[in-house]
Amino acid sequence: MTMYFRRIMIMVTALTLLITCTLAARFEKGETPPNIVLIFIDDMGYADIGPFGARDFSTPNLDRLAEEGRRFTDFAVTAPVCSASRASLLTGVLHIRIGVTGAYNPKAIEGIHEQEMTLAELCKQKGYATAIYGKWHLGHHPKFLPLNHGFDEYHGIPYSNDMWPWHPRYHGLAPDDPKRREVYPDLPLIENDRVIDADVTAEDQKNVTQWATERALDFIDRQHKKPFFLYLPYSMVHVPLFASDAFIGKSGTGLLGDVIMELDDSVGKVVDKLREYGIADNTLIVFTSDNGPWVSYGDHAGSAGPYREAKGTSFEGGIRVPTIFWWPGEIPANTNCDEFASTIDILPTVAKLIGAQTPNHKIDGKDIGPLLFGERGALSPHETFPHYYQRQLQAVRNERWKLVFSHKYRSLNGRQGGTGGLPVDYNQNLASLALYDLDNDPGETKNVINQYPEIYAELLDAAEAYRQELGDRLTKTRGSGLREPGRLGPNDRRLIWY
Repeated sequence: MTMYFRRIMIMVTALTLLITCTLAARFEKGETPPNIVLIFIDDMGYADIGPFGARDFSTPNLDRLAEEGRRFTDFAVTAPVCSASRASLLTGVLHIRIGVTGAYNPKAIEGIHEQEMTLAELCKQKGYATAIYGKWHLGHHPKFLPLNHGFDEYHGIPYSNDMWPWHPRYHGLAPDDPKRREVYPDLPLIENDRVIDADVTAEDQKNVTQWATERALDFIDRQHKKPFFLYLPYSMVHVPLFASDAFIGKSGTGLLGDVIMELDDSVGKVVDKLREYGIADNTLIVFTSDNGPWVSYGDHAGSAGPYREAKGTSFEGGIRVPTIFWWPGEIPANTNCDEFASTIDILPTVAKLIGAQTPNHKIDGKDIGPLLFGERGALSPHETFPHYYQRQLQAVRNERWKLVFSHKYRSLNGRQGGTGGLPVDYNQNLASLALYDLDNDPGETKNVINQYPEIYAELLDAAEAYRQELGDRLTKTRGSGLREPGRLGPNDRRLIWY
């Protein structure tokens, strides 16, 4: 690097820091800090909306959000499964570190630990009103529910909408067959800290998207004069799919398209409500998904586009998700960010923006403000990044390269998925040790490990460091930096439907 180029980079870095600090400082001096709206879709594939490739149905509101905001094309979750992904999103911590590694079911006795700081608790430091409407999935017992983790209001289901007696595994059984309730009890609907409907039906599920959206609009009506954090983790497009009567048949392409169009309509209503109160220019919206599509469900599942595999795998189709950041006047409109970032970066980025303190314990996320605001020369803050699934370190990457370790994974191997809401079985494959050039081979098709031994060695060293700190079931390594999840104690009351 020449001395001239080095000086230029130093000047660019200094300017970047100045802009970011100035933006945060403006809120620390008494001006109203930005509202935060976090929209988290369940099982939405990378190519399931217009701004990321969907063409069979329209998503005009998300198209507009992207035109007025910034698309992140290399944005990843930490795990391709529900609870683990949500734990990372809300805490800014790799899920493996805090012991949330899969998808909690109704028999789970674990949940998010009380000592982990959530994004809601971070916002409460600055006097924010906080609410969640939709799917929680970080523990269904009272001590784990949202009101004990920084949220003022909650309405929704505590775990995935297929965890009920009408799960596809029971297809063909009589409605009163006792086998239907051997694994899953009736699905509850919770408001704040109590069950308001102990038996959510299929007719109820048609309304879950609208219920969340209506409450979000009411929340903005009530809280628009003060800063707020609104978390909308919609339970769709997780199977079983449901849309309200107003959207059935609307897409002309089947139920999946109808469901996505209803979600798009909901996003439009939230944005319109912000504009109604003149607070759109002081609101950051983040739209993303918890993992890739559940492709075994075929015509009820979305698309990972050009990326390999899907939900439940550490290939890009399972962990790369469609992501839009929107903040009129602050985030550059109709732009792309191709630098790598992750859901764990949202918490520290918000902390910087509103002048809040991140927790005293270690978090893994980084401030990506420079990427959000399109600052010249801004790069991914992650030198490397691990992908853990089922306590296994299955891959580690940097901005360009991804090293995949030998592990078992599920795949359809090119077969079609199921139809009408019923899945087909996966094949169990064995991934080989491989190095992929994501810049030139985003579909992870060509192993170049022999051509780039120095890159392989660098990522192998990074992987070993992760193993020592976070463990790895594949190599039977116990990490030194692990924390425990929350667990039920002997005096913890369980919810009444369990």
